[in-house]
Amino acid sequence: MEANSTVNYDPKEFYTGSANYWANVPATLNGMLGGFGFISNIDIDGSQNFLNSLFEFLFQIEDAPSHKYALDCGSGIGRITKNLLIKNFEWVDLVEQNAKFLDTAKKLLRSSSNIGQFYLLGLQDFCPESNKYDIIWCQWVLGYLQDDDLLKFLKKCSNALKENGMIIVKENITSSKKIEIDTQDSSFTRPYDKLKTVFDAANLVCIKEQEQLRLPEGLYPVHMFALRLFQDSFIHLGRIFSYIKC
Repeated sequence: MEANSTVNYDPKEFYTGSANYWANVPATLNGMLGGFGFISNIDIDGSQNFLNSLFEFLFQIEDAPSHKYALDCGSGIGRITKNLLIKNFEWVDLVEQNAKFLDTAKKLLRSSSNIGQFYLLGLQDFCPESNKYDIIWCQWVLGYLQDDDLLKFLKKCSNALKENGMIIVKENITSSKKIEIDTQDSSFTRPYDKLKTVFDAANLVCIKEQEQLRLPEGLYPVHMFALRLFQDSFIHLGRIFSYIKC
């Protein structure tokens, strides 16, 4: 691992390196989770608990997203869609840059009646439809975007949200203050403050945050963030959510 404070390299080289790495990864649960397939249930349980607590509170103040449409960003073989999103939303779209993974997702999800579109694109090139999604789920994928592209992507996601919609980010966090660079898969792991700075730059407000529990020792800490586009009407939420760490 290398350490740095900014993450903008030659785009062609950076994204090609990432694509080449994943081209050699099997389209399996272990492949998606870097050999840690056994943590999948722990991860999904943590995500479901996060969604439950988020929706429960927002329903109380009549500010919750609908359960109509979700987007799975960097979906891989559809692990999160199958085990989480289709259980919570009427329709789910998937976007993934690797054709092998997306074909596997189609097979694994063929019996599901609430699958929408499959998009074969990297997130740096993806532009979601405006005003379509209630939840946009981004997990273990934003580290494959350079800083400039990450900011652009979050802004495009904001435009794709319906009323009361939210972006959920679930990502590894470095324990240091610096960005750690994995040259093997061409990815970055950002520190907490760096992620929050990017959220702020994208005009996104964090209204709930939670750390994933029960992960094996030696892995990065994993944090979940519920983000909304800043509007004057949400200022009062700062008081309502004062007990939530954001």
